Amino acid sequence: MRASVRDMKRGAVIGEFDHAAASYDRLVGANPGYHRNLRRSARRLGLPAGGTGLRILDLGCGTGASTAALAKVFPQAQIVGVDASEQMLAVARAKPWTPRVRFHHARVEELTPPEIGGPVDALLAGYLLRNCPAPDTALATMGSLLRPGGRIALHEYSVADAPAARAVWSLVAWGVIIPLGRLLTGRTDLYRYLWRSVMDFDGATAVTRRMRAAGFENVRALPMPGWQRGIVHTFIGRTPTS
Repeated sequence: MRASVRDMKRGAVIGEFDHAAASYDRLVGANPGYHRNLRRSARRLGLPAGGTGLRILDLGCGTGASTAALAKVFPQAQIVGVDASEQMLAVARAKPWTPRVRFHHARVEELTPPEIGGPVDALLAGYLLRNCPAPDTALATMGSLLRPGGRIALHEYSVADAPAARAVWSLVAWGVIIPLGRLLTGRTDLYRYLWRSVMDFDGATAVTRRMRAAGFENVRALPMPGWQRGIVHTFIGRTPTS
């Protein structure tokens, strides 16, 4: 199973997201607190209210749930959503957005500042780092996309440090997510991968260590409330100011 997770991260997972794109919003909509917690992570960026004059990057935007969270919290900011799945982006683009929101197709590891109009003031990456085949490379790229003093928030599953959280996650994955994924898409490959990728991913201590090694400062791991406590976290930090 571990080998198949690595294989999925090298490219097959993008095809699975393409296949699931049409029904993805219905699946995440069944997750209590999914959208509210994305808005919570957006607020944890600590940007000025409204985001006037700021540019924010939404990495791994998928069908636009994290983009909507940023647009709700920072209605005056310029937001660029980026994803590697063309079909997920197609769903995102079909939704109503203000002119301040646009989308770009790219893998995070290959993204450069000129593609998004130059360095940004802040970056939100929702459920992305765990899916990157080289997380350290992805974090280094994220740092290169931010201005000096730019802020980052990783909204991510991380259960390795908490046995109780691992047990709850497995119960939810096998009791709800995988069966619902089969019902909506006719197959379970993506949702089995989701379960295993979370189980195999870094604990919160390791994620913060990776962020510091990538050059981020003031790094912290903040928990989510409710049933996702110990399962989903916001990892925040910033680039050096000089």
